Amino acid sequence: MTNYQPPLLLRNPHIQSIFASTAPRKWVIQRRAKELLQASTTCILDCGEGIRLQGEYASKPKNQHGLVILIHGWLGGHNSLYLLSAGQYLFQRGYNVFRLNLRDHGDSNHLNKALFNSTRINEVVNAIKAVQQQFPHTNNYLAGFSLGGNFALRVAAQAPKHAIKLDQVVAICPVINPHKTNRNLHDGLFIYHNYFKKKWQRSLMDKLRHYPEHNYGETLSTLTTLDQMNQYFVPNHTDFNNVTEYLNGYSISGDHLANLSVPCHIISSADDPIIRAEDLQELANNPKLSIELTRHGGHCGYINDYGLNSWVDGRLMELFS
Repeated sequence: MTNYQPPLLLRNPHIQSIFASTAPRKWVIQRRAKELLQASTTCILDCGEGIRLQGEYASKPKNQHGLVILIHGWLGGHNSLYLLSAGQYLFQRGYNVFRLNLRDHGDSNHLNKALFNSTRINEVVNAIKAVQQQFPHTNNYLAGFSLGGNFALRVAAQAPKHAIKLDQVVAICPVINPHKTNRNLHDGLFIYHNYFKKKWQRSLMDKLRHYPEHNYGETLSTLTTLDQMNQYFVPNHTDFNNVTEYLNGYSISGDHLANLSVPCHIISSADDPIIRAEDLQELANNPKLSIELTRHGGHCGYINDYGLNSWVDGRLMELFS
């Protein structure tokens, strides 16, 4: 276990997981990230085959430590609190920061007709390459949270053959076995299931406003669980025949990371209610992959003190230094 020790009242995993992304932390982080937000410029990335992804790039001349690309979790975006918190911390300390939106995230539903799904790794690889070509730096780092951590590790696995330079990759609470994560959302504390269900429904309705030809509005209104939503959208809006095949499509368990040649570091908590620490045992042994397990932290929480600072922010800088 690592030495992260939040105050006693912040050790509950649900407090960590929920409070990290809600008010009053929202007001604190948005105010604290004012410098990052003011320095950020929206970028549209050409990811090939007509696919476009969106992100926010912040730079200033005195930043000499390199470029950090950050990827949010499922149904998050470039303004997710954990991305703003980490981005501002690193930006203040000499890093340029690119906050990448996955397809249909961060108000980018209008950019591509086809819906997001978690197996769309090629466009994220191409987006990372496009960012590095457009904003070349000597030192390049990549970090992702939850599903974004899963994407970051898959990008790392493909980086050499796509001429992507990464000096260090960090995945915070990454999805490892999507089958188990899916079960945890369904069987765990109802607040997590309802949170993601409602956010996914809102995103899908916004997508429909841009592309009404998808014509799933009436069906969507009848789907009351994440399982039901997956059972409808996977066979109808992905290349997979069923949910099992789809979840296998973005798993990183087993041998998926066996050939990593980029230094990668995973930070996970033993009390994560969404992605269990036991999933770490399913990862391939690889000298390029290190794992840091904390006793507390919940799911991407890691609130360090009553000032609502994040322990992960400082840890990222230590790993990138």
